[in-house]
Amino acid sequence: METLFELYNNSIASFADRRANAMFERESSTFAEFDRKVKHVQEMLVGAGLVPGDKVALLSNNMPNWPVCYFAVVTAGMIVVPILPGFSGEEFDMIIAHCESKALLVSDKLYTKLSRETIERQNIVIRTKNLGIIHQQENLTPGSMCEPKPDDTAAIIYTSGTTSKPKGVMLSHRNLCAQIDMAYDIFPINPDDVFLSILPLSHTYECSIGMLYPFAKGASVVYLDRPPTASTLIPAMRELRPTIMLSVPLIIEKIFKTQVVAQFTSNGFWRMLYRNGFLRKRLHRIAGKRLEKVFGGRMRFFGIGGAKLDADTEQFLLDARFPYAIGYGLTETAPLLAGAAPSMVRLQSTGPAMLGVKLRLDNVNPETGEGEIVALSPSTMKGYFKNPEATAAAFTSDGWFRTGDLGAFDQDGYLYIKGRLGNMFVGPSGENIYPEEIESVLNSLVYVSDSIVTEEKGKLVALVRFNYDELERRYYDLRDNLAAKMEEIKADVIRYVNSKVSSFSRISHVVEHPEDFEKTPTQKIKRFLYTKKRDATQH
Repeated sequence: METLFELYNNSIASFADRRANAMFERESSTFAEFDRKVKHVQEMLVGAGLVPGDKVALLSNNMPNWPVCYFAVVTAGMIVVPILPGFSGEEFDMIIAHCESKALLVSDKLYTKLSRETIERQNIVIRTKNLGIIHQQENLTPGSMCEPKPDDTAAIIYTSGTTSKPKGVMLSHRNLCAQIDMAYDIFPINPDDVFLSILPLSHTYECSIGMLYPFAKGASVVYLDRPPTASTLIPAMRELRPTIMLSVPLIIEKIFKTQVVAQFTSNGFWRMLYRNGFLRKRLHRIAGKRLEKVFGGRMRFFGIGGAKLDADTEQFLLDARFPYAIGYGLTETAPLLAGAAPSMVRLQSTGPAMLGVKLRLDNVNPETGEGEIVALSPSTMKGYFKNPEATAAAFTSDGWFRTGDLGAFDQDGYLYIKGRLGNMFVGPSGENIYPEEIESVLNSLVYVSDSIVTEEKGKLVALVRFNYDELERRYYDLRDNLAAKMEEIKADVIRYVNSKVSSFSRISHVVEHPEDFEKTPTQKIKRFLYTKKRDATQH
């Protein structure tokens, strides 16, 4: 299948009576019921004058009607523009204006963030919760639908902008359908699988692998109507007993830090046991069995992507024999470029290239074997919407996509991500220093909430957001005078980090950051803001 139109019709015909999706503890829809909702949305869009090629903005929290709206647009030959809920109201208005949408599908909470001008520019505004009309212009000439072609644009996805303003990534039907074949080649699923969806559907990772893939294979997806906190997730997993989940490192790292490390370092006796490599592995296995029960006992695949996973957390998952796997990709590649099944994982690797994908390294450092990862993939974007300069800069002269990531391969073709090319520092003797690797060590500390490493006058400085609740638990005898002891705590952090990283990646100072870091809608720190701030204070 080369279009989402073909994929959609095949699934509706093949799985009509099976459950397509549901909201946890609330309504559910079979594939046949899903199809009736899709046709209803299409009738409203066509009635409001939309035609093939028109853009339709989809601004909604996760819910069963999100994929209904998505498929209603793309199978009519129109272009869907999923927008991450984490953008600001001003950014919503900017993106909706930039993509030239003629219709808006929006959830109640996010609707209140939009300007009146944005609403009034749309031919029609539809409420995702009940598929009712909020606003519609009068005296519109009815539009039309048509079956899309493989190379027609299906979606425009605006990146979250860790280093610059958002850009609209144009993905074709062929791009998105190729992801289904890649995912199935790595880890086949079937109609009995149950996905628990906890990441934003407007993120291409969750949309492609957590929504399009299960829909294509007849599996069901269950959504949560609240943030995926422990108090929400644990009851849901216990009741649903999902077989597949997709996550970002932050979630599993938090579980590891607060549930595993905190327990095994709670007193001197546990710390003594945990320092022993053999015993630590045994303790991880015991904790892993408990974790499997927490996740419902049926987990077959726990996918992790979107950022680098802390090495200590991954070692725990390996020791625990938890069925995890790490994937690598970008919005521009829809997203997967490399990945592995749980049976194939190797510590700190994202696995080999996916089916049909070619990867190579450009500008390789002969000493380290590291270079920029460039890709030739059937899922590579058509380009950035209305931005030919950025599109041209994103490709090599021979047509390969520049990822902007630095990596290396082992002898078996497994890829290891080192960091972003734009984030890398060069050491005094020409060594490549990757701040992400240092930050991963920093963030593994239970009492560190978040961190970012910058360079000042040739030295590495860590900006750290401390978790004071955890500090008080760890330094209980100092809790009445914790502020006065912060310099000692910072020194402890420096000693710990520098014992874990290479000699040229050692930090010189820790600076406490009193507020939460400003982040993108995908919860990545806007690194460029803090680099600029630190630079400004130095000059």
